[in-house]
Amino acid sequence: MSLTEVSQSQQRRDLRLPLGVLLLLAALCAPFVASTYVVHALIIALIFMLPAHGLNLLVGYTGLLSLAQAAFFGIGAYASGLLAVTYGTPFYVNVAAAGLAAGAIALPLGIPALRLRSTSFVMCTLGFVIIGQAIAKNWISLTRGDMGLSSIPKPHFALGPLSFTVSGTTAFYYLALTVGILATLAVWMIVRSPAGRNMIAIRENETLAESVGIPTWRYKLIVFMLSAVFAGVGGSLYAHYLTVVSPLTFQMYYSTTMLIIVLGGGAGTISGVVFGSLLFVGLTEALRVTPELRMIAYGLCLLVLVFWFRKGFAPVINRLWDSIGSAK
Repeated sequence: MSLTEVSQSQQRRDLRLPLGVLLLLAALCAPFVASTYVVHALIIALIFMLPAHGLNLLVGYTGLLSLAQAAFFGIGAYASGLLAVTYGTPFYVNVAAAGLAAGAIALPLGIPALRLRSTSFVMCTLGFVIIGQAIAKNWISLTRGDMGLSSIPKPHFALGPLSFTVSGTTAFYYLALTVGILATLAVWMIVRSPAGRNMIAIRENETLAESVGIPTWRYKLIVFMLSAVFAGVGGSLYAHYLTVVSPLTFQMYYSTTMLIIVLGGGAGTISGVVFGSLLFVGLTEALRVTPELRMIAYGLCLLVLVFWFRKGFAPVINRLWDSIGSAK
């Protein structure tokens, strides 16, 4: 290839940068061109993108199918809500505590669970969700049972003399967008690191990975905890946005939604999780005002996935991205 052809090829690839900037600008301008309800749907999609990122680390990059995300999502929501209601702590303390609480609880749960294989591990993680919901319903002195926690304050920041509260749909959208971008960057850094390559090696062939010196069980435990941390942070945002948390936060519907986001978007891809969150959560939430159309659209998306996009939408997104990058 001549120097001229190399230069032209580099110029074609540079087209992705302005496109990325345009997408970022579109995200930033969304509250000014979309209705309040559409912005609400985007917020819900951004919230569920966080536990989906964590689940993608497990399913897509390490090869572990887990149904426990709703449990850690609920733990994060309750931890953040309890701190805010009881002690009036600022949001950044609550969201950090939510992630740490979910990760800390994942440690003793993961130690025995990760010694199980395939179906047994999946059933064990399902048990975590059932136990979490039972505790939330019956530990009334802490969780208030079926009444749940109410009047959870909106995110409050206290930075020295500067303090402010994030109130209103538009303000919360920018908060969720900021947290979502930071979480996406964190996942990108993890999967591009040597640890990420070891995770992929475990997914492809755990026995071979262990034979070349990769501590597979330790990696799986760390990824399990990281997945819980992402879910806990998402639960914190959920609690402060809706200002109420109940045992329904632990329902299996949330775990299956997160799994559909990962598998439908494209397991093992970051772009797939982002797109899957917008499609399977944002779109269906926006169509909630028309229940019949909402379920029909959701079902059609699943049918399209099963018959035409068995690896999710990520391969299509990547091919489109590559074609844009190589456009003259």
